[in-house]
Amino acid sequence: MKIILGSDHGGFELKEDLKAYLQEKGVQVLDLGARDETPVDYPDIGRKVAEKISRGESSRGILICGT
Repeated sequence: MKIILGSDHGGFELKEDLKAYLQEKGVQVLDLGARDETPVDYPDIGRKVAEKISRGESSRGILICGT
C-alpha cells in the first residue's frame, strides 16, 4: 500500500509522526511537504496530493492542516 502525505507548516509535526508510524507498519509513504515549519500555502500542497491521486499514483492520501 502507498499513501501520499501532505501538510502545511502548522501540521508538519503531526505529519512527521504519522509518516514514521505508517512506515513502521510497512506502508510506502510519499511525502509532498511541508519539509519543515517554514510557512507554506496549504492549497499548494493539497493540489499536489490531489493531482497524484487523480493520476493513479496512489489511491489514498492524507492532508493535515494546522488549523
